[in-house]
Amino acid sequence: MANKSLFSSLKALLPRATVRNEAGGPAYALGPKHALAQFAATGCFNGTFHTDAETQLDTLKSLIAQVNDNVFLAKLAVYSRERAYLKDMPAALLATLAARDTVLFHQVFDRVIDNGRVLRTLFQMIRSGQFGKKSLSSSLQRAFQRWLNTASPEKLLSASIGHDPSLRDILRMARPTPSDNSRRALFGWLTDKEVAKWTPAGEVDLPEQVKLLVAFRTAETAEQQIALLDNLHARWDLLADTAKGPKVWAAIARSMGPQALRMNLNTLQRHGVFEDGETVKAVASRLTDENEIRRSRQFPYQFFAAYLYAADDVPQAIKTALHKAAEIACGNVPELPGPVVIGLDVSGSMQSPVTGHRGHGSTTKMRCVDVAALVAAAILRRNPESVVVPFDTQAYDVKIDPSDSILSLADRLAKYGGGGTDCSLPIKMANANYAKRKFAGVVLVSDNESWVYQGRPYFYGANGSTGVMTEWQQFVQNQIKLQSGNITGPKLICIDLQPNQTTQAPERSDILNVGGFSDAVFEVMSAFLTRDAGRFVAEIEGIPL
Repeated sequence: MANKSLFSSLKALLPRATVRNEAGGPAYALGPKHALAQFAATGCFNGTFHTDAETQLDTLKSLIAQVNDNVFLAKLAVYSRERAYLKDMPAALLATLAARDTVLFHQVFDRVIDNGRVLRTLFQMIRSGQFGKKSLSSSLQRAFQRWLNTASPEKLLSASIGHDPSLRDILRMARPTPSDNSRRALFGWLTDKEVAKWTPAGEVDLPEQVKLLVAFRTAETAEQQIALLDNLHARWDLLADTAKGPKVWAAIARSMGPQALRMNLNTLQRHGVFEDGETVKAVASRLTDENEIRRSRQFPYQFFAAYLYAADDVPQAIKTALHKAAEIACGNVPELPGPVVIGLDVSGSMQSPVTGHRGHGSTTKMRCVDVAALVAAAILRRNPESVVVPFDTQAYDVKIDPSDSILSLADRLAKYGGGGTDCSLPIKMANANYAKRKFAGVVLVSDNESWVYQGRPYFYGANGSTGVMTEWQQFVQNQIKLQSGNITGPKLICIDLQPNQTTQAPERSDILNVGGFSDAVFEVMSAFLTRDAGRFVAEIEGIPL
């Protein structure tokens, strides 16, 4: 039987809120490691609803300074890249290791720097001096040289896309010693050196992929370009400027990687690719290829973003394929040990872009509320007896059609709300409307900036706690009565979509705070509901180096 003495005094179990969150509401401070983990899973180095990019950077540096555990930083960098799939944050953590522990820096370098985009970001961060190093020491040079000398020609060609810094900047600073004439010619070509300076290498030594790329760019006819694409494995944006017409673009579409294909549907439409019915079928088939979705680590939210971005004239068959692909991408969302109450924050601050404000033309259309709605829909899809409660300063009673697709559900749920934030409302509704139903717990998906309780701004709950904790303790008492037997009680999971240092519910055996919206979050959530293992910081500390 559950230990009833644990639940005998509601007031005794309610810790006082000790800080204010960025919205001014009562909150609890996360410890430095946990706060840093939240940043590593959600940080975007761009302005969010409640803070600007400079403040976010300053907060990150302050948290790093408080974590005197370089092994944890190394594991966190790996987690941020391999499981949260971020780019800038793992590079920032690796840049910190470059200044604090070069042995660990080299140990995790190849796991964090897995493509040219992240390599260029790391180089930029080291050169900025924001994380302790202002130049490449001989030790750091060796890491860059190793990457440049071992990366495939295709990987280096992909890395050459982009500037400030460019791959040419990195090559000139790192000064790798080519291992053979092929690599020597490639480095010369990438840095725009005259062929005479490649000695003893020459154009004949260029890797086959570079020769094919040059031939594609200088081809005189579309037919010649299409013929070259059979063996040319280059990113589409290396080909775009010289592609000769819709037929070439259709061939490029067939050669695109799955993520590039998903992200450039409007580009393909503009270049007449979808005027051919067979190409439409081919693209739709690629978008819904289950093996490619799994292998390329695509998330449901990415297909939702493609759906939101898709122009009106993109064929319906392509949009239908995006729906199907999102369903496939939800396949790794676990079935939970029981139904849960899903609190979906639809307040005004959740209208903020999930990756922050990047400036005109580059800010994502994907808002926090879109991601939250998609997370809620994904959980509901695998756990259909669960209850979704959208909320701002009121809780919305929604009727869910189980036949709706993931994207339709998410689109519909994201249309609610827009006001202030009271994160206690889903739990309060469960206490009032579902008091006789058994739940495994509550999942709150929010930016964690609750500032209203019982209709009153900046109002505390019982015993100076937050409103979430007051309602949660009532929920626990209800469930303990319903679920008599050898149980540990329900659990509360707070999924935070933005980098924060505070929470509405402090960590304890029945409460988990987790940041981000990758598949890793679902794994941690399932483990926590099923057993006590798999807590967020413990999940990171368990990563082998």
